[in-house]
Amino acid sequence: MVQGVSTQKSARNASVVVVGCLAWAYQAIRPPPPKICGSPGGPPISAPRIKLRDGRHLAYKEHGDLFESLRISIVSFDRPGYGESDPHSERTPKSTALDIEELADQLNLGPKFYVIGFSMGGQITWACLKYIPHRLAGVTLLSPAFNFRWTSLPANISKAMSERASIWDVLSGSVSYYVPWLTYWWQTQKIFPTSSVIAHSDHLFSTQDKELAHKFERDDYRAPVRQQGEFESIHRDMIVGFGKWEFDPMELTNPFPNNEGTVHLWQGDDDRLVPVELQRYTVERLPWIHYHEIPGAGHLFPFAPGMSDAIIKAQLSVEN
Repeated sequence: MVQGVSTQKSARNASVVVVGCLAWAYQAIRPPPPKICGSPGGPPISAPRIKLRDGRHLAYKEHGDLFESLRISIVSFDRPGYGESDPHSERTPKSTALDIEELADQLNLGPKFYVIGFSMGGQITWACLKYIPHRLAGVTLLSPAFNFRWTSLPANISKAMSERASIWDVLSGSVSYYVPWLTYWWQTQKIFPTSSVIAHSDHLFSTQDKELAHKFERDDYRAPVRQQGEFESIHRDMIVGFGKWEFDPMELTNPFPNNEGTVHLWQGDDDRLVPVELQRYTVERLPWIHYHEIPGAGHLFPFAPGMSDAIIKAQLSVEN
């Protein structure tokens, strides 16, 4: 009888341990809710925003005085989950391209507009070429990030890119692709190294990048970028950018068959984040892209003196 009671107690204790472990695991992999701007306890709203069809808000900024000599204005926006734009738990490259179209309509930017995407913004720029080509006057990609698992990438390039990346970066991408629900846990656990990009590892920066980093990582906007939570900003970016895509950019067709617009791709040959070999392959596959390779330039080359003018003028086909 005493032995039976002891066995029952042991079983109950084991059950408590199992339940406790499951509860801990659930909390570890579950990201905290975002701190939505304007909600109780959330960051204040300070930027102009539009309300999208699905009820989300998209924050934007107009830079109308930057290129007065060219008679153009520039509009930038916070991607969902960043800055003061509401998070979007179902975000995809397509959904953000449609957000851009709606932003252009609400701001009366006209039937056609230009799109410029830098680094991870490349995922959105490719999506604009895929889903809203009829709205585009021209497109510029600046060191666009890529996905190892785009189906058209030849095995030798995918292998070379994987070998160049650290095993931990490969694992980070694999988590985003195969088990995206583990992304938050992987990027916040302290057992193994995580994404070197998120950690801003020094080996990713070229000599030029180190000289320009102070322009990219300004203290006055670093905190607001992720103020709604890292999961709905940078972690969601990894899930979208390195997860399963609805299309392969290498299979896109020329959106301007009658030369009514142009697509440009700019890349530094010393970019240690996005390999130059990938962009060279891209323009071989898509010869209608105008390619600009900059000797000695790293990933942050758009912040170099004079580069923004050169990029804009090339897109508008304006002579220097």
